[in-house]
Amino acid sequence: MGRAGPTGLISPTNLDCLSNEETTVTETDRELAEQLNRRLRDVVLLLRRLTADQAITSQQASVLGSLEHGPARMSDLAAEHGVRLPTMTAQINRLERDGLVERGRDGSDARVVTVEITPAGRAQLVSTRDRRIAVLSGRIAALEPDQRAALIAALPALERLFASP
Repeated sequence: MGRAGPTGLISPTNLDCLSNEETTVTETDRELAEQLNRRLRDVVLLLRRLTADQAITSQQASVLGSLEHGPARMSDLAAEHGVRLPTMTAQINRLERDGLVERGRDGSDARVVTVEITPAGRAQLVSTRDRRIAVLSGRIAALEPDQRAALIAALPALERLFASP
């Protein structure tokens, strides 16, 4: 069975860790997974539309979010985001060009490139996140009380579903 990547998150190279030989997937499970997949796509597209007129893309905001608690290795960022290192390097190049991140070196291994968010990057991340939360808050407020309760009740299951195995 596979394992989570260096960041503790599941990468495309270790998706087999999602299967469990002891668990039998039923047709109902598959149908629920298909419905969840469609809803997740809707959420991703909504979040992308919210950043369409911003200075950074939703993918760049996601990378900045990965850096908000401290520097990260380029290879770890690539694994966390499920992309190859050249793709992450291109993302970091754009963010660095715009003054939102800075590259550095790992203190224990000077060959290792690290990336750190700058104050401007943190401000952009907060702005992007605030906009997303404002829109989501408005949509949540428009739900019926029983729908909000169902959403609250689903959060622990979603956390478990998306947690590293």
